[in-house]
Amino acid sequence: MNGNLFTFEYEPSTIHHGPGIVGNLESVLDRHDLSRALIVTDGNLSEVPVVMDPVENGASDRLVGTFDGVTPEKYLKTAYEGARRVRDEEIDALIALGGGSSLDIAKQISVLVGHDRPLDDVVDEILEREAMLLPEEGVQLIDIFAVPTTLPGADLSQVAGIKLSLDPAGQAKSEIPSAGVSDSRLMPTVVFHDLELFATTPERVLARSAMNGFDKGIEMLYTKHHNPITDGTAVRGVRLLYEGLPAITAESTSEDDLARIVRGIAAAQYGLSTPNAYRASVIHSFGHAIARNYEVQQGVAHAIAAPHVLRYLFEQVDGRRDLLAEAFRVQDETATAEETADAVVDAVAATRDALDLPSQLQTIEGTERSHFPDLARAVIEDPFMDAGPRRLEATQSDIESVFERMW
Repeated sequence: MNGNLFTFEYEPSTIHHGPGIVGNLESVLDRHDLSRALIVTDGNLSEVPVVMDPVENGASDRLVGTFDGVTPEKYLKTAYEGARRVRDEEIDALIALGGGSSLDIAKQISVLVGHDRPLDDVVDEILEREAMLLPEEGVQLIDIFAVPTTLPGADLSQVAGIKLSLDPAGQAKSEIPSAGVSDSRLMPTVVFHDLELFATTPERVLARSAMNGFDKGIEMLYTKHHNPITDGTAVRGVRLLYEGLPAITAESTSEDDLARIVRGIAAAQYGLSTPNAYRASVIHSFGHAIARNYEVQQGVAHAIAAPHVLRYLFEQVDGRRDLLAEAFRVQDETATAEETADAVVDAVAATRDALDLPSQLQTIEGTERSHFPDLARAVIEDPFMDAGPRRLEATQSDIESVFERMW
């Protein structure tokens, strides 16, 4: 492939950044001629006034109510219940408040209500096909306004995942099929990066989510879909996060430190999700295999996996290690290729350790070495693997070895 030839089509959200910025919600909704907004969040966050009050006050009389059925598992059941409420109450805007799960459910709600037929019929077909169904092209989907309070870097994205079950009680997590959806109509209309809301999130939650966002920037650099524009934003994002993330676990994170981290997350994910490519890849495939089979948060799975996955990549391909070294400011013109790879891996491990996150797979309840063959197959079959570095050929034995290393 000629590296000088590329196409980059990207229509990101409008980003509003700053302390107290959600106070502008009503005026932004008014600018888009929207008058009936519904907050989509989880039950825990809906009981936290320091988070809810600024959003509710910001939306003012444009706010119809709150749907707080979101869970980390992101079941179709939740999206279905939210979609029924949207139709019943004639909602014309969704305010996705909280972590990546709230944003994913808001997107899946918009997919369901975009179909011009009964919701029960749509859901029945989804379950039968074991795949989400997008409304016909040209159908305008409901506007989404993202108000993240964590740092996974999911807000400048047109993709969303979901677990396909209307009755998940009693089912093993690994037995419920997963599905994803990607469409440019699912890119949030506006994102509010409100520093005061991020500051309300406990440091351990921010740290876990930040590892996920951090890895997105890393993967932007070695994906086969990289281009000079995404290289520029990703290098800047990774650098800001490498320098700023240790502040999360400090006794007190200053507004300036938090602003640097939030800017880093925005830059790291800028251009990640476009109509023709999604640039998260191998680390995310390992993270999916772990998080979808055990009761563990995605960022924790990434913390355990990332250094070992990078080591594996550098053994197989170049992985654009020189550019990664530039992002981490560990480049050395006299270093060998192996030394450059070591420096990058060490920088990632140091960031994980600064966030006080786990480093061993065996710390996750329920994991066993006997599971490695199944986990390896899940990695290889994960659709995100296709976005990995060119010439990477993942084999069952190699992937199992990576799990051995992280054990």
